[in-house]
Parts: sequence; structure tokens; C-alpha cells
Amino acid sequence: MITLAPPRHRRAMTKLIDRLPSVRGEYRENATLAPMTWFRVGGPAEVLFRPADEADLMNFLADRPGDVPVIVVGIGSNLLVRDGGVPGVVVRLAKPFAQVTIEDDRVAAGAAALDVTVAATAQRAGLTGLEFMSGIPGSIGGGLRMNAGAYGSEFKEVLISARAVDPLGHIHTLAVDDMGLGYRHCGVPEDWVFTSAIFQARSGDPATIRQAMDDIRDAREDTQPRRVRTGGSTFANPPGGKAWELIDAAGCRGLTIGGAQVSEKHCNFLLNLGTATAADIERLGEEVRRRVRETSGIDLRWEIRRIGLRGETA
Repeated sequence: MITLAPPRHRRAMTKLIDRLPSVRGEYRENATLAPMTWFRVGGPAEVLFRPADEADLMNFLADRPGDVPVIVVGIGSNLLVRDGGVPGVVVRLAKPFAQVTIEDDRVAAGAAALDVTVAATAQRAGLTGLEFMSGIPGSIGGGLRMNAGAYGSEFKEVLISARAVDPLGHIHTLAVDDMGLGYRHCGVPEDWVFTSAIFQARSGDPATIRQAMDDIRDAREDTQPRRVRTGGSTFANPPGGKAWELIDAAGCRGLTIGGAQVSEKHCNFLLNLGTATAADIERLGEEVRRRVRETSGIDLRWEIRRIGLRGETA
């Protein structure tokens, strides 16, 4: 008796979610991602997974089919999801990964904790050195992934160690010197998922720390677009220069494509004026890069992370 393999089209009809391992967290099919990003654009995730805790994440990664792509997103502050959506599984760490605790002069934070929450927790405990985090609109996981920084400081200067789960579900504790951190760069493989970190602080006066954080807030209010649909700083500063100055010199301030615009207040920010698609925003960014390359010879590097598939009309 000959057993025939099922027709290829029948195998293709098996839904991704039916191939995924059992978890204690939550799966959602065809999950809308746009509301999770600050740009408020982009297509859906084929499957969105919110793990219950670190062990749940480890088990999922260990047991998932090897051909299933996995990508992690944070609070979406520096993220552009393309209009065609994201195939595979999008992992979003939530409340179980957002705890912040203090032990002596060290601050432990989950990867989903907001940078500003970490700074505020340290301030209330009379710990200084982390004030700069209040000026970074993101979460700890994203900050680790890009060695985030602001106002003269960056993660690698205060980081002691981080925990991450590799694609096989194994946990790793990484010392800061093992992470290959540089300007807006992390040497840890892209498919490792950060789950927590420990930062070094030092004793300080809560009132003085609070004033420093207020000064950072005021500086952001004065120089950056606020309460608009943006993705934060768009391009990394080139060596010895500032991206915004190159963009301004290339005549891009206020430049518009579709519903996307280069901010007139700070031209290293792209805005969704309300009707933009992800394609509009990405095309605008690429046009800015082209003009800067023509006028200065410098090839700006995207700081905003772009994921997913381009739409049919992109």
C-alpha cells in the first residue's frame, strides 16, 4: 500500500497558530499592530504572543517550529511596521516584564519597563545617574537593543548586566562588556530576546535629581515635537556630526510625502499628519537620505526600526 503525502495546498492551509506550542500567555491571530506604535500605522501580526513570564517565553522559543520567524516589539516608540504586516510571531512583553526594583545602589528592571519609569523609581529612592533615561521615549528592552542614549549619557555607561533568551529557549546573563555596545548599536544577536537588566546608580539628593529630570523634560518640550504621531529620532548621528543639521542643510525641513512630513520643529523627526501610511513614512525617510547623500556625501543610517512586509502599492 502506498501512502501519499497530503497535497501541498492542503498543508499550506494549516494556520500558523495551530502549529505553535501551548503557552500560559496569550496568542492572537491577525493582531492589529498600528495602535501599539507611536506612528499609528502598519499592518497586522500574523500571530501576536504575550508571554506570561520569562519561563513561558523560554518554553515557547524552545518548542516553536524552527521555520517560524519571531520578532520582538516594545512600546513602539521607535518602530515602523510596514503596511503588509509581519509574518510569523510577534512577541510583545507586557506587565510581567515591567517590574522595577531597587537593591542598595542598583536598579533592576524588566525589559518592558519604561525608561522614564526606571528614572523616576531611582529618583524616589535617592539614586542618581539614571536621569537621562527620562528623556528616552522607550522601554528597557529597546534601550538595550540599540544602546539608547540622551542628554550626554547612554545605556552602556550605567548597565551592569542583562538577561536574554536565545532562539532555542536558553537563558543567558550577559555582562555589559559581553554585549558589544556602541553608538546606537548592540552586538547581541538580533534573535535573542532581552528580558531584564541591572543598572548601577549612586546616592544623590532626590530634589536635585528631580530638578535634573524636569530640565530634561523642558528641553524635550522646547526642541522636539510632542503629542503628535512620530517615531522619535529617525536617523543616527554620523561620526562627528548631527543628523538634523545635515537634514536641514539638505532643505528637508517640512518636506511632505503623502500624509508624512519632516517635522519643522526638529527635522530628525518624521510625523504622521493623520493620513500617512507606513509606505509614506518610509518613502519620506528614504528621500531625506537621498537628499542628504547628494548634498553632503553622508549616508544617514536609520535609527527607527522597520519591520514587516511592504504593502502591494508600496
